[in-house]
Amino acid sequence: MDRTTTIDVTGMTCANCVAHVTEELEGVDGVLNVSVELRTGEASPVTVVSNVPLDETAIRAAVDEAGYDVAAIRA
Repeated sequence: MDRTTTIDVTGMTCANCVAHVTEELEGVDGVLNVSVELRTGEASPVTVVSNVPLDETAIRAAVDEAGYDVAAIRA
């Protein structure tokens, strides 16, 4: 069964930012799909579909590796 997790990411301002976050999150074990709704000047919701519960530490590390910050994670 697929699971959906929403991550609020701050600091993204352009399509290149979206690409970096998407690429890093796609590398997390179990992630099937990533979609980003870019909201300049506020937290951008990132929807992650996975086939297993995601490790919050791995999610935070992936977003950090892309150069951005996690404001919230909602499963």
